[in-house]
Amino acid sequence: MSARLVALSTAPSAEVAEQLARALVEEGLAACVNVIPGVTSYYRWKGQLQRDAELLLVIKTRAACLDGLRATLARLHPYDVPELVALKVEDGLAPYLAWLDESTGGGKA
Repeated sequence: MSARLVALSTAPSAEVAEQLARALVEEGLAACVNVIPGVTSYYRWKGQLQRDAELLLVIKTRAACLDGLRATLARLHPYDVPELVALKVEDGLAPYLAWLDESTGGGKA
């Protein structure tokens, strides 16, 4: 069984966040994407400190889907360098984890 992951990304607007979330779920690359508004990001870009309002995408997926997730973000995301950080899920509620697997092609549908 492929490791389960929670991946994080950000988006500059609600429209972009919805487009990304829908694409990831529709393509079977994520079981669920939570879109969290009201995030303020501070980061350095091209030598300058930046501050931007963003939305956080919390993406529930499996390691087997990560290459496709990367490709979809690269294809659809307006940023030159979209954020993607993936964290292993060590444990969780068994029925939820089974649903995550089934929703991303890793279980019996």
